[in-house]
Amino acid sequence: MEKRMEMNGHAVPGPDGSSAYSAVREEPTSGGRWRRRRGCLRFLKRNTIVILTVSGVLVGMGLGAAVRDMHLSRAQMAHFSFPGELLLRMLRMIILPLVVCSLVSGAASLDTRSLGRLGAIAVGYFLVTTLLASALAIALGFIIRPGAGATALNSNALGLEDTVPTTKETVDSFLDLIRNLFPSNLVAAAFRTYATDYKTILKNVTIGNVTLEKIPFGTEIEGMNILGLVLFALILGVALKKLGPEGEDLIRFFNSFNEATMVLVSWIMWYVPFGIMFLVASKIVEMDDIVLLVTSLGKYIVASILGHLIHGGLVLPLIYFAITRNNPFKFLAGLITPFATAFATCSSSATLPSMIKCIEENNGVDKRISRFILPIGATVNMDGAAIFQCMAAVFIAQLNNVDLNAGQIFTILVTATAASVGAAGVPAGGVLTIAIILEAIGLPTNDLSLILAVDWIVDRTTTVVNVEGDALGAGILHYLNQKEMARNQSELTEVQTEAVPNSKSEAETSPLVTHRNPAFSLPSPADPDNKESIL
Repeated sequence: MEKRMEMNGHAVPGPDGSSAYSAVREEPTSGGRWRRRRGCLRFLKRNTIVILTVSGVLVGMGLGAAVRDMHLSRAQMAHFSFPGELLLRMLRMIILPLVVCSLVSGAASLDTRSLGRLGAIAVGYFLVTTLLASALAIALGFIIRPGAGATALNSNALGLEDTVPTTKETVDSFLDLIRNLFPSNLVAAAFRTYATDYKTILKNVTIGNVTLEKIPFGTEIEGMNILGLVLFALILGVALKKLGPEGEDLIRFFNSFNEATMVLVSWIMWYVPFGIMFLVASKIVEMDDIVLLVTSLGKYIVASILGHLIHGGLVLPLIYFAITRNNPFKFLAGLITPFATAFATCSSSATLPSMIKCIEENNGVDKRISRFILPIGATVNMDGAAIFQCMAAVFIAQLNNVDLNAGQIFTILVTATAASVGAAGVPAGGVLTIAIILEAIGLPTNDLSLILAVDWIVDRTTTVVNVEGDALGAGILHYLNQKEMARNQSELTEVQTEAVPNSKSEAETSPLVTHRNPAFSLPSPADPDNKESIL
């Protein structure tokens, strides 16, 4: 029989007039090409924001290098950075409703037992990873020795302003942390944070003898008190859960508010690539003398970034793999947009909206888990900051020819872990806590200006590691929660299976139980008491 192929309703003969083998052979090729093209289009559509965000970072670097040669004035630089500033304002605008509503709805959706279990696991994860990060930084500091041979380096040699943060006593810093957990005014906590300041008075003024006394007093500084808002939202969610039916209306309100906030986040995400481009470009334009800083502080920069690469590329993925037995890099591949946002904004809090959206949509993490753990992690889990702070402490010690003993190393570990909890999730927030560590081990704070000079470089990888730790923590909690749910379902199935044969006793004790054992499916006329309830 003659083999023929129809195209548009007409038979197409082959070259010899008898068959269409060549056309038949080309059909799979054409179909495969179409499938590849369709798959490529689906990939581009699914990852449009990711591609645009990464492109924005790369274009921003090139744009900043090009505009840098134009020597813009300060006013022109402010105008040039305006699109990036607009992105930061939009992201910060959404933080307050996102944190409060997500935590209230998350705490209210979990029962008290699950909430306590997940909270304990989260605290343990945060504590272990932060301690590992601090220990890694100290080990790298002793191996690389970034401050060795740089004793002649000072802020005047680099032309830096000798301005350092106000030094606070270690005890007052931790007391401020506890005070901020319990804000006296919730409205003020949305934009103000409690901080201890000092004033010096003269005391016991006698002839030739003057005693100065530093007296602490409380002040309010600019900045959202996220710690206090997080604790209040968690307690409010638990209280609404305890109310039962009376609290359902308010829970639904926070759930609706939370979903509406996520819609706003999805709209903001389309502006992220454009804003990131100008954020990166403006930061490159603002640089003074990058070559001088890198050559002078190159070992410190390399040591800090190396610590971030090891912790973010090896330690955290290994912890995730050890617990879940899943590929951590496949999990992280769905979070490229939040990582690019973290790299550009240097703010864990500003990255929170895109992180919640991507981890739910791309990685399938339960909303109750992500909206419970990510706001807490953005506030208290600062692995990258712990590495940065410990490396800075070791660097300044070596800069001043101070050999750290075991007691001082232990003090750095504990203080950095605790201080990273109170570090603000904003650009350069970790620098302010380094003074606490230096005071705790008796080192001068004058050299902090060197850290401030290159903070904008190191802070980018710091923030990426911070948000990576939060994301992997959410993935671990999601896995453990799914495993627990599957185990409970299995136990429930076993209990029901065991209860089936004892149908008469079950009917007497619990008339609402439905039995599906064929041997007892129909009541016998000889046994009128053998009745079953089917619900």
